[in-house]
Amino acid sequence: MERRRLRIALIPGDGIGREVVPAAQRVLDAAGVAAEYLRLDAGFETFQRTGNALPPATVEGVRSCDGALFGAVSSPSTRTPGYVSPILTLRKELDLFANVRPALSAPVTGSQEGIDFVIVRENTECLYVKQEREEKNGARVVAERVITRRASARVTQTACEIAMRRAALRGEQKALLTVVHKANVLALSDGLFRTTALDVAEGYAGLEVEEQLVDSMVYRMIREPQRYDVVVAPNLYGDILSDAAAALVGGLGLAPSANVGDGYVLAEPVHGSAPDIGGKGIANPVATIRAAALLLEQLGQGDIAKRIENAVDAVLSAGVWTADLGGQATTEDVTEAVCVALQAERSVAIRR
Repeated sequence: MERRRLRIALIPGDGIGREVVPAAQRVLDAAGVAAEYLRLDAGFETFQRTGNALPPATVEGVRSCDGALFGAVSSPSTRTPGYVSPILTLRKELDLFANVRPALSAPVTGSQEGIDFVIVRENTECLYVKQEREEKNGARVVAERVITRRASARVTQTACEIAMRRAALRGEQKALLTVVHKANVLALSDGLFRTTALDVAEGYAGLEVEEQLVDSMVYRMIREPQRYDVVVAPNLYGDILSDAAAALVGGLGLAPSANVGDGYVLAEPVHGSAPDIGGKGIANPVATIRAAALLLEQLGQGDIAKRIENAVDAVLSAGVWTADLGGQATTEDVTEAVCVALQAERSVAIRR
């Protein structure tokens, strides 16, 4: 059966994003994905050049596509009038309310064995609403934290459905959902997230639900990460836990994510723009390649996504590693190796 031709937005962004996004596109082509690509501008460098980090033409272009692959963005650490993170804006514009971040053991030094869980992070509110104000002539700063029942319910439903699908793929009857919060201190905001999540999870037969305070979650995740299946958390907690989880499975250079809404998906690597190595050809493209695979999975092409994952594992198993993993391979070396592995697999499939 002929596959539907996809229209995919490519937003390289800043720094190494301009290197790893084209690498991922090459891999998609090698995997035989039928797609038309639309390259769009966004990021801090776009802001410096045009005065807008996310031009209206980019938003319009993204909306015209089936999905998007975002590279990385450099955000200033000091207040910069007029600058707003384009990835945060896109999440709001497209109502991408869930951020899905797998943590999966990899055949590299520094990755613990037997880890296979997913963190589902609420993606639109919490402290990331960026509602801050100064008081007492700057001597006091207040940041407002927003938690709503609607957002908490939507992200929990997504997490529950992921947990049930994963259990079905394993051929198991039981799935595990871990609800992360700090309701013992933040009784109203985290209390609302907690009660909403537990209410939603009750509607899924065969789903085991546990609660974990965020501080003890960090400790236990580091000590016994193999016990987790699907974790759901408010925005800030999920962001921190996701980066910590990446350290358990080989580092940020391997970690993908997908921003998911009811009608759209925007995939991106977890790492930043890494300006210190930008343009040197040594950036690890694996996280972005895996993000492209996540994008395909969300767009109904899970079989190709699996082949890409298998090709990446084969390349990592062969020791084709960039410097962040302790190797000497370049971005081009890794990309070419993944493409060759995919082409070899396709040739074998054709001969069969």
